[in-house]
Amino acid sequence: MKWYNYKASLVFIFLVAWSCQTAKVSTDQQQESNSEYTQDTSLVDLKKNERVKKLEAKIAEYRGTRTRDFDLLHTSLDLRFDYENEWVNGEAVLTVKPYFFPQKVLTLDAKDFEIHNISMLVEENQDDLNFRYDMKKVSVYLPKEFHSSDTLRVKIKYTAMPNENSGTGSAAITDRKGLYFINADKAENKPTQIWTQGETEHNSKWFPTFDTPNERATQDIKLTVEEKYRTISNGKLISQTTNEDGTRTDHWEMDLPHAPYLAAVVVGEFSEIEDSWEDIQVNYYVEEKFAEGAKIVFGNTPEMIGFFSDLLGVRYPWQKYDQVVVRDFVSGAMENTTISVFMEELNLDEREAIDSEWDGIIAHELFHQWFGNYVTNESWSNLTLNEAFANYSEYLWYDYKLGRDEADLHHVSEMEQYLSEAQRKQVDLIRFYYDDPEDMFDSHSYAKGGRILHMLRNHLGDKAFFGSLTHYLKKHAFQSVEVHDLRLAFEEVTGMDLNWYFNQWFLDSGHPVLEYEVDYSQPENLLITVAQRQDFENTPLYRLPFKVSWYAEGERLEKEFVLEKEWQQFALENPSPLDLLFIDEEKVLLAEMKSYRGFEHFLKQFEKSQKGVARYEALDSLTSDYSSAPEVLGIIEKALKDEFWAIREMALMKMAQNPEWIGNINGLEELLFEIAESDNKNTVRLGAIELLGQIDSEKYSPAFLRWMNDPSYYVAGTALQVYLENENNPNRSEIAGRFKDSGNIRILVALADYFIADPNTEQAPWFHRKLEGLSGQSLYYFIGYYGDYFSKLQGEDSIAAIDKLESLAGTHRASYVRIAAFMALFGFIDEEGVVDRAKAIFESEEDQMAKEYMEFFLSPYLE
Repeated sequence: MKWYNYKASLVFIFLVAWSCQTAKVSTDQQQESNSEYTQDTSLVDLKKNERVKKLEAKIAEYRGTRTRDFDLLHTSLDLRFDYENEWVNGEAVLTVKPYFFPQKVLTLDAKDFEIHNISMLVEENQDDLNFRYDMKKVSVYLPKEFHSSDTLRVKIKYTAMPNENSGTGSAAITDRKGLYFINADKAENKPTQIWTQGETEHNSKWFPTFDTPNERATQDIKLTVEEKYRTISNGKLISQTTNEDGTRTDHWEMDLPHAPYLAAVVVGEFSEIEDSWEDIQVNYYVEEKFAEGAKIVFGNTPEMIGFFSDLLGVRYPWQKYDQVVVRDFVSGAMENTTISVFMEELNLDEREAIDSEWDGIIAHELFHQWFGNYVTNESWSNLTLNEAFANYSEYLWYDYKLGRDEADLHHVSEMEQYLSEAQRKQVDLIRFYYDDPEDMFDSHSYAKGGRILHMLRNHLGDKAFFGSLTHYLKKHAFQSVEVHDLRLAFEEVTGMDLNWYFNQWFLDSGHPVLEYEVDYSQPENLLITVAQRQDFENTPLYRLPFKVSWYAEGERLEKEFVLEKEWQQFALENPSPLDLLFIDEEKVLLAEMKSYRGFEHFLKQFEKSQKGVARYEALDSLTSDYSSAPEVLGIIEKALKDEFWAIREMALMKMAQNPEWIGNINGLEELLFEIAESDNKNTVRLGAIELLGQIDSEKYSPAFLRWMNDPSYYVAGTALQVYLENENNPNRSEIAGRFKDSGNIRILVALADYFIADPNTEQAPWFHRKLEGLSGQSLYYFIGYYGDYFSKLQGEDSIAAIDKLESLAGTHRASYVRIAAFMALFGFIDEEGVVDRAKAIFESEEDQMAKEYMEFFLSPYLE
């Protein structure tokens, strides 16, 4: 039906008639004058219309918080799973009430369902309701108008088809199915699982709801599964019922309200590793062969819960905390309430877990239980209220557990990710204009947000910062929030006006670009000059607190200044002369820092600074820009003994890049051997082993043989690789044979390198077998070696490899695996038909990032 506005039409006709009448009384002179005027005003009107259109588009494109017509109070689900069709057969009972205004139509998100029946439950009766459904939303026509004092229970019987119209995902969440059947046909060598991924608005692919983060409700879920499967969901398991058909029904209850996107279900064969924090269940669920490794990978979780509870002044707020590792996950991890789900890279056996470095992601998801679940962003525009805090939790945990140097280095890495992204785009942290909610999942929301919190903490001090977070969490418990709620919480605690801080950092784009210099001409009265050099057309002029620091008689001193102008000078008076002053020594600022600091400065910085990140920066500059200076050799020797592992690791890496240094450092071999034997960081040990192989592989062969059996795969894989690279070792084939059954990627890479160096068809079955058995990042790394090996062969083995790579490039769930397989195909590009296969893969690729990579490699062959 086309609606026509009759009143507007009548007004238009009247105005036209009036304008015609007035035109008749004009004189000729007036007409001539008006002609020129009309030409001028028409241009003005044209420009005005363009501006108006832009303003109208801005209004239309605004992504605000979703209006709540109803308040969802409780969701009750009863689910069964059709593995053959990969469907969910469900019954949902939603308890709702009008939010404020009277309502006659209930509209729910329900994507790609077959809806069998909708009814209203009134006492013991079920009254069928009419509805209209467009495969995305279902509008349910209520029997009368209901008011905010009324509570309704609506039952929906449906079949969800999550594979339908799933489309492509984003860089952060690579698919949109909401619910995933893994190995549904139950083939060998891979577990059969079901798991869900609701963020951002994908849980409405498997149950009807208001799929928006500013909604929250309690829930209970019944899951009927085969007896052999374990189920894990939100809240507590309150009952299990064995059915006559060989199935079992598990009933999970979540009696604390949370947002719909945080609802989760996992089904599969998992081992349960029981743990706890105080009276809270803290369990880990992995495939059986990874059970012992899970105790190491996740073993710090109870301590994390205690640490964050104490730090935030809010005890862990939920009934339990489970962590599950699944296959083919579409993101790194997801913080569903009481049940975080992780990618399969965290599936590690006991030996692999020795080198586990997953505490960051574990802390990240755990912190979401407070920031994201307990207090939730009211819209995706405010996503950083979830993700900035989770990002910053990694810093907090590393600082507590591993020390400030570790935390600072991690944060520098995060800032570099943001700065890299900022070269392509600079957007507001809180932004109301985006094409897709998942566009918000970027280094702005995560890394930049975390750094902004860190700067605020450094400006206010720990007591004010964490006291404000406690107030924020308690004030908004089980509520949705926007950025001003966070600002007001800080202001209410500190008594300070912080609009200036939130406006420039959360509500505007960009970052400072600072040029600075220190005038040492008067050592007792240093003059610091700082200038802001960012583009002021698109970036604010910042009010920027920053700290300078110096050392006097072994004591570190610091002072805070505030930059408030484009160009500003600051004086630092000292009782004793200074020859070295640090600007932002701890790398707190989110800024591009530009200053000329020469060799002498970095030499003093390395020798005097107590901060690991400052020594790390100095070592990098000295070895990159002044590698020929004689003093650098002494710096390298000191760096190899530095207390911070990252500096020792960098020193080893720089030596490998500058082999001419090796013979000029006294006692180097003995020091390297000591590091290889006993350093407390295995990545440092492997660097020393590589250098020993470079120095004298023959001499250290006995040590390499011994280190091949080291508990650390980092160490064992490196020792094996160095040993196999030495053609003078007569038993290389025998040694390689001992390790051929290993499934660890570090061992496999060492063997693959050895086999590729002298390719023959004898090893083809081994390469095929290993490719089939790997997954995740290990598969990604191995694909390149697989392609290299078979590209040097001919015949059936090569053809089989092309077929396997084509299959991976075209159908694998993970975009990074598809990209790796696509690249590997170019080792066979001269083979008949390979170009056409590559073109077909490129044409069918739906992920934008993957398609861009593929186009880059394929471009010489495109017409």
